[in-house]
Amino acid sequence: MEIASTREDSLLAGLIGRGIQLSRTPLMQMAEARAQGLFTVYKKLDMDAPERAEMTLPAMVDAAEAAGFDGLNITYPFKIEVIGLLNELSDNARAVGAVNTVVFRDGRRIGHNTDLWGFAESFRRGLEGADTRHAVLLGAGGAGVAVAHALADCGVKTLTIFDTDAARAEALAALVAGNRPGCKTGATTDLAALFAADRPCGIVNATPMGMAKLPGMAIDADLIAPDMWVADIVYFPLETQLISTARAKGCRVLPGSGMAVYQAVRAFELFTGRPADPNRMKATFDVFDQTAPASAGNS
Repeated sequence: MEIASTREDSLLAGLIGRGIQLSRTPLMQMAEARAQGLFTVYKKLDMDAPERAEMTLPAMVDAAEAAGFDGLNITYPFKIEVIGLLNELSDNARAVGAVNTVVFRDGRRIGHNTDLWGFAESFRRGLEGADTRHAVLLGAGGAGVAVAHALADCGVKTLTIFDTDAARAEALAALVAGNRPGCKTGATTDLAALFAADRPCGIVNATPMGMAKLPGMAIDADLIAPDMWVADIVYFPLETQLISTARAKGCRVLPGSGMAVYQAVRAFELFTGRPADPNRMKATFDVFDQTAPASAGNS
């Protein structure tokens, strides 16, 4: 795994997005940098802030580069728009078609997608030995694209994708089939029929369902069986209705905190060229004010 080299004694970075004031990413990055003895400045560059009301994404990226930033985290709604401002994409970013981390190096802007690696690493550590013959992915949006590729990288042999937008699910199935030919992919519009014909070993929620502001589940609880594993990418609350339901049934579960932490771990390594301590970064994540609203994704 190639890691970008940067200044040895400091980290200057920021997060660009909208409505990011409650993001956990800055705290994780700053705490890890300080623990490693780095002078650190990490700025929340909220494009909804009054002082940036007239500022465009290109202008913000230009300003960060001119100020000597090592890199940027990118979140909603700029993960696709930022691609046009970059010189180079990592394999993950190219496969997913979205960038959540930009590294400034040697006068070049390099885009990465750490959501893919973040979910894959969380899966490998949190669901080690899980049966990967057949998994169902709920949600084919931006997060779903990263998770679908990560599942293929984790050895899922057959991946079936469900989305309320059937065309989007079919498009993602085709994309993954092209990028990860070792994984058989397909789309479904009827989860009950799928489970009756070919019951999966695991379920992953990559929809916003389960967030504090969007409670509920994207799948009927009756379809979840005790011998399945169940993963979520929503991390507020950590115990979503899906995770709670699956846990009560005796399933192995993977909460959304894993993806949130490991995508930040990878971003730190890209910014600094140093290995990060996942346990230390998770500890920072865990002490974040749990009464504050947050969202799925990397912000």
